[in-house]
Amino acid sequence: MKIIGADDDVALGLDALLRLDPRLRTVAAVAGPLPLRLTEPGFAGLAFIIVSQMVSKASAQAIWRRIVAATGSPTADAYLALDEESLAGLGLSRAKSETLRLVAEAVRDSRLDLDAIARQEGSQAIAQLTDIRGIGLWTAEVYLMFCGGHPDIFPAGDVALRIAIGRAFGLESRPDIRSVGQMAEIWSPWRSVAARLFWAYYAATSGREAMPVAK
Repeated sequence: MKIIGADDDVALGLDALLRLDPRLRTVAAVAGPLPLRLTEPGFAGLAFIIVSQMVSKASAQAIWRRIVAATGSPTADAYLALDEESLAGLGLSRAKSETLRLVAEAVRDSRLDLDAIARQEGSQAIAQLTDIRGIGLWTAEVYLMFCGGHPDIFPAGDVALRIAIGRAFGLESRPDIRSVGQMAEIWSPWRSVAARLFWAYYAATSGREAMPVAK
């Protein structure tokens, strides 16, 4: 598996995408430079993605700052050491707080090796991640993309990606998850770069950042 680990890898993938699907040339011209946005695999990387799900970028960053302040270093052990009062002050929903607890316990008990999972083949890694209650497909896919550097993942359930694709291709309505997944097949084996491209296109055309990793 070719790992995306540097800006040159993103550039290589984009060049391949523009040959695979010339329609993307217009999208790339609007999107501008594509960010790499990689972070180290582990509890902190996955925790930030969980925090970011279904909230604004500003809200996610505010909650993350509180987690960092409360833990000193957002490790599994540090999170589990927080008392109820500290947990309540983080601003997490009950569901996200519970998911983080389950992830932290699995890491602490060596039932979940997030470093190893990041290096595994996609479907196997996704199966292990989604076995934790509260971790859905989107969270698992984004973790593998941005903490594992997986090159061929496209989170078709991401609303911003679906909006961007509909806008870029002049569709009358936002395409559904199944349609987007099928459309993305042409962009293999660089679907993770295609996702970066459409997130950047969304940001450029809406004025709102949508890429789900930016601590």
